[in-house]
Parts: sequence; C-alpha cells; structure tokens
Amino acid sequence: MSSTTNTALILAAGNGSRLVTVSGGKPKPLVELNGRPLIEHILLGAREAGIEKFVVVAGFRADAIRSWAASQHFHGTEIEVVENPQYKAKANGISLLHARHLIAEPFLLLMADHIFEPETAAALLRQRVEPGEAILAVDTKLDSIFDMDDATKVRRKGPYIIDIGKQLSRYDAVDTGMFLCTPGVFSALERATVNGDCSLSDGMRLLSHEHKFRAFDIGRASWQDVDTPEALAHAEFMFDTGYWPSVDFAYA
Repeated sequence: MSSTTNTALILAAGNGSRLVTVSGGKPKPLVELNGRPLIEHILLGAREAGIEKFVVVAGFRADAIRSWAASQHFHGTEIEVVENPQYKAKANGISLLHARHLIAEPFLLLMADHIFEPETAAALLRQRVEPGEAILAVDTKLDSIFDMDDATKVRRKGPYIIDIGKQLSRYDAVDTGMFLCTPGVFSALERATVNGDCSLSDGMRLLSHEHKFRAFDIGRASWQDVDTPEALAHAEFMFDTGYWPSVDFAYA
C-alpha cells in the first residue's frame, strides 16, 4: 500500500524552558541532538518515510526557525513556516489551527521534539484513514518509557482510543507524538475550543467520543520526547549514528 499523504505538519512553537541549560537561548527545535537540530532529525526521518511538503508552526524565536528552514536545501522538499503569535498564552491546539489554511488533505502530524525511526512514520503512512479520522502511533512498552510522569497516556478499546491525557490513572499505551490526520482534526479542534483556547488532546478527545480516533501500535520501535537535559542525553544514547534496529508494527 502506498503512502496516505506526502504532507507533514510539525509543531515547533515552544520555547523549551526545561532545556534552557543546554539551549543557549535557541528555540527548542534547534537544540542539537548528535550534531543536528531536533527539528532536522524530524524532517529527515519524515522525508525518508516519503514526506515532501512540510508546514512548520513556529512561535518562540520564529525568526530563527525561518532562518533554519531557509538554509535547508533538500531536493524535492518544500518547507513553509507559519507563526503562532499566541504560543505563550495558548495551548498547542491553537498552533495547529494557525496552519489550517495550508492543509486540505490528510497529513502526518509531528512534534519538533519527538525523535522517531523513519520506518515508524512510513508504517503509519501506509494506514488507511477515513474522512474525519485521526490515527495516533502509540507505544505499549510501558516499562521502557523514559519519563512516565511526563508522558501523555492513552486508553484503548479495540482499535479505538477512548481517552487521552497526562493525568489518566488507567491507561494501556503512551502517545508518541505522531499522528496521521485528516483535515477533520481542524474542525474537532475548533469545536473543542473554550474561551479561545484548546489543546491537541482536547480535540483528539472529542474525536474519541465520536469513534474517529484510532491507535497504531509501534511495536518494538524506538522514540523519545526530548523535554529535559536528561531526556536529551537519553535520546543521544538511543539514536546514535547508525542506530536503527529492525522493528515490527501492529495495527491495533
């Protein structure tokens, strides 16, 4: 089966306050992991999976993100940067809505600080997504999660995700920060907005209530959310040069 889409949306608006001791004032997506900015790892991994068009939502030091994007010269790859001036006061769902006018087809949704193996993205892109749906790549290897307290938890029932959030007391998987979405996600975010604000989890929770939010189990694949200096060091160990172990995937 061919890829569902060749478009990716990357959320890159945060300032990375917990990485300030290693960022040197850079925006979080430009903090280096093994010699490359985090966002460059994201772009290269997605590009290897078949993505050609990237929409990047910037916020903190958006000028630096634009300069980085302008310096990238990958044949056949398009990078467009949009700015979310509300990144400091609003949750990340608002960042998605700032890119709505640029996306009218299914898309891969990525976080600029969630490192992944390219085959994980490729496997997710081979899934069939129905109109109005979203599919989240989840990790069921709960014993291997680096910082469970900070992880976004997921509870599933059959193929569907029935709840998502950091504070769940009952869960059977963890959100990896990689989604295959349809434009219906934008509508869900708008409907989930309260007082001009909404998080990505708010929108996905609404889709779960409508049975339009499914899970994709990444199996033995590796990934890491880089939020702290400790997580950065862990990711550097996991994803050192040439580290791409063989993996398998299971669609739940």
